[in-house]
Order: sequence, then C-alpha cells, then structure tokens
Amino acid sequence: MKIRKLSLIAIAFLLLPSWVRASLDVELQGLEGEAQQNVATYLAAIAPEERDGSYRFKARVERDVRQALQAVGYYQPKITLNAPEGDTLVVSVNPGPPVNVAQVDVVFSGEAAMDDDFHSLKAKGPQPGHRLNHSDYESLKSQIQSLAVKKGYFDGRFTQARLEVAPDRQQAFIRLHFASGKRYHFGAIDYQGSQIQHKRLDTLRDFSPGDFYQVTDLGEFNQALANTGWFASALVQADMEDAEDNEVPIKVTLTPEARNKFETGVGYSTDIGPRLKLNWRKPWYNSRGHSLSTSLAVSQPEQTLTSTYKVPLDDVSREYYQVQLGLKNTDQRDTTSFEATTSVSRHWLYDTGWQRSVSLRWLYENYSQGQDEDIVSVVLPGVNVTRTRVRGGLMPHWGDKQSLTLEAADPAWLSDISLLRLQGRSAWIRSLNKNHRGLLRVDGGALISEEFREAPPSLRFFAGGDNSIRGYGYETVSPVDDSGQLSGARYMLTGTLEYQYRLGGNWWWAVFADGGDAWTNHLSWKRAAGTGIRWSSPVGPIRLDVAHGFDNDDDDFRVHLTLGPEL
Repeated sequence: MKIRKLSLIAIAFLLLPSWVRASLDVELQGLEGEAQQNVATYLAAIAPEERDGSYRFKARVERDVRQALQAVGYYQPKITLNAPEGDTLVVSVNPGPPVNVAQVDVVFSGEAAMDDDFHSLKAKGPQPGHRLNHSDYESLKSQIQSLAVKKGYFDGRFTQARLEVAPDRQQAFIRLHFASGKRYHFGAIDYQGSQIQHKRLDTLRDFSPGDFYQVTDLGEFNQALANTGWFASALVQADMEDAEDNEVPIKVTLTPEARNKFETGVGYSTDIGPRLKLNWRKPWYNSRGHSLSTSLAVSQPEQTLTSTYKVPLDDVSREYYQVQLGLKNTDQRDTTSFEATTSVSRHWLYDTGWQRSVSLRWLYENYSQGQDEDIVSVVLPGVNVTRTRVRGGLMPHWGDKQSLTLEAADPAWLSDISLLRLQGRSAWIRSLNKNHRGLLRVDGGALISEEFREAPPSLRFFAGGDNSIRGYGYETVSPVDDSGQLSGARYMLTGTLEYQYRLGGNWWWAVFADGGDAWTNHLSWKRAAGTGIRWSSPVGPIRLDVAHGFDNDDDDFRVHLTLGPEL
C-alpha cells in the first residue's frame, strides 16, 4: 500500500502544470568571447517549462551546447553537466581545439569573373588560417547571391556550394563556385498612368536603355519621381517576365496627385499670438510639371498672402525657375508697414546638398518705423546659398543648416536708395546616444547704406523673441530714436547654446543660454538664459520655454511657446 501511495505521488507530480515546477537556470563555465555568447543564445531559447531538470532537459542542453560551439568552429568540446545547485544547473565546457579554415575555394565564372565587386566580396570573406565560423560562410554565400541580383546577373547559380569540415584534423574547406552567366541590361522604359510629359520624367533617371542593370538605379529613380510631388504613388519595377536577349524592360506605374490640395492650420507662438494658415496647392498645373501654391497667414500683428509659381527646367529635380508675388501688412509695436513684393529666381541643387539661387526682387513698402515714415521702391538683385541636412525625423538626432543671402540696391537700376544687405545663419544639432541633444545656432546680418533712415523696416534688423534671444519680447532688441521708439538696426548678431535631455518617450528637458544684439552704432550685448520642455508631437516639435533676460529694463521672466522645426 505504501509503495502504491508513493507511485501515485510521483504520477501526480508529473501531471502538475509546468508552471508549478521549479525552472532551472543554466550557468556556463569555461567559455568566453564569441563561443560563450553563442552558447548562451542557444540556451536562452529553451522555454522555462522545459527547464525541469529531467534527462530530456539535460540532453537538450548538451545538444545545444555542441551545436552552438560547432557554429563558431569548435567540434571537439568536453561538456560536463554537474548536479543542480539549488535552482541552477552548472555546465562546464572545455571547447577543445578550434577548427581553422584551411582552404577558401571561391571561383567566379561568366561575366562576374571580371566584376571587381565580386572579388571584393571574396577578399572580405573568410580567409585561410581564420577560425571557422559557419555564419561567415553563409554570409559570403548570401552576399554573392544578393550582389548578383542587384547587378543583373539573373541567370547566376552556384555550381558548387559546400562547407567541408575535418574535425580530427581541425580543418575546414570552403567551396563556392558561382557561374553568373551574362549580365542583363536595362531595356525599354514603359510609363503607365503619367499626366506629365515623358521627356520630363526621363530627366529624373540616371540610366538609359542599354546600360548595365543596377537595382540602386531603379530605387533612386523611384525616389526622384516621388519627390516631385506630381504623383500620389510611384512604382518602378523590372519586368522580368518580358526579359529577353539579356534586356530587362522597366515598368513605371504612376498615379497622379490630386490637381488641387487644400490645407488649413492653426498655430500659436508668444511672438505673434494665435495664427490661422490656409494653403492652396496645385502640385501639377500642366503636363510640363509646373506647379502653383498660394498661402494666407493671418495673426493679430501680421497678415501675409503669398503666391508661388514654379517652372522646372530640363533637369527637373535640380533646376527650376520660381516666380513669387506677396503682400504683407504689419502692425507691431513701433512698426506699421504694408509691403508688396515680386521676385523671379533661378535655382540649382547640387549633389553635395547645397542649393544656390540668383534672384531679382522688387519691394514696395509704405511704412512708419518710429519717427521714420516713407514710401520706398527697391529693386534687389541677390544671391543665396543654403544647405540643410537632417537625420531622425521631426526631432532630428543629427542635422545642420547653413544659409547666406546677399542683396543690393542702387538708383542705377531704378531703386529709390542704395544699399547692400547681408544675412546668414549657421545652426547645428548633434546627439550623444539617444538621451542627449545639443543645439548651437548663430545668426547675423548687416545693412550697409548711407541712407539708412530711408531703408524700409523689412530690410532693417531686430532681435528678441522665440527664435532669437529668449527672455526678450519679439523684435524688441533694437536701437531707439529720440522719441524712445524702436528704429531697427544696421547690424545684428545673436547666438544660442542649448542642451536637451530625454525625460522619456518624446519628452525632453532643455536648458539654454542666448545672447546677442541688434545695433547701429554701439554693440550692447544682451544676455538671457532659461529652461524648457520639448515635445516631439505628431505635427512637429513643440517648445515651451521660460527665459530671463539679464539686460532688459523690466528684469522679468518671459514664457515662449513655439511650434516648428529647430533648424
């Protein structure tokens, strides 16, 4: 009867749910480096309910240890499984001598035999004398296949692909013989669904029928089509079903973007308060790819209406003309102004990311700035160079922006006054791991003119505000006239140094120092510092800052709320 009871207890234990039984940990001894990491990875895959100390579990541990060691070149290990100590099974391993690569027999035949990219793969792969690693062999084999597909060796195949191991001799032999056949060329290009002239689309690709096939060329063409804004979708594919005579036709399937697009937005900043914005865009105005956009922005101190017409040139993605018309009404502190502008500009985009433009701008402004009142007409030929680089989405972890604009006016070309105006910006964002960001920004400008009091407010310089020197009111940093009203400045120089720390998720804490001045005769450096919160919202970064200006008359704190990119 006693024996029967014990049997029933044993059976009951076996029938217990797995989560009731103790789950053993495994402690490895005797390994280090890659061998230890690979064995630990294999053992970590054993489910907790299987770690019950049974013979089956121990056999699984020993089998996994051997397989993991073989994968990194150890074929003769000595494995000892000691009795469990508490909740831990101790596994002592002597990996034994490693198997080294004795021969690498990689041969390319066909046109790939003369392709340097294939030989570069061989040079970077396993070499004689190296310890065998199965993943290196598989990786080299996979890279050869992948390169063949990318470069158009569609008939390529391995005539021999073997990894031979002689454990007793501690030697391995890699044999990969790849017959590539002929390399395919690009065939005819078939556009489907395009509302834009095909000759315009042709300028977006860097390959022609007859060129060697390269999958990266298709990807770049696809991206260039998407970047035009003309299409709701773009898909560039190699039509392998119709490939013949080593030529692959290219099928380009396009869906036109809506002819009219309307956007509305509401924003707020402490500089100008609430703002309503309306946009109307025609991404493609005609079959030549011209586009038109009109924007209306309304706030209490400023109302702006701008219309832009863009004319792509032969190199659609890099060169274009732009015609712009604008109206702006301003009533802010000591500035009252009505502006009308017309400009024509020519733009170039270079492979380095730099953009250059030359422009001719006519500015009409009826203004009152402090004690200065006038109506002025200015013709401003100018040149601009700029580059913006960003990595990391709306809240980039890396980026910078450089911009420089030079404009001039002279009565010789129908301007009321003579002047030279220079304005520039340099801004940098850098990060240390995922939790630390730094921002450095410098802005400067100069207005050189003997007729400064006749220069309209839009050409003078002011500082202070959300994106300038925080702790000071919007454009309140400026010389004043005899009546104490802001007069605007000939020169401007401001700088920002900011550190940000991730609090968690999309929230950041920031501490910053700003400084600078807008002056005409005497530089009087304004200083400010503060702290704030950043939120990377779905619509862009939102910044809330509290700043103190150390050189303003009221010696008070100011709150700044801004929506928009830092660069």
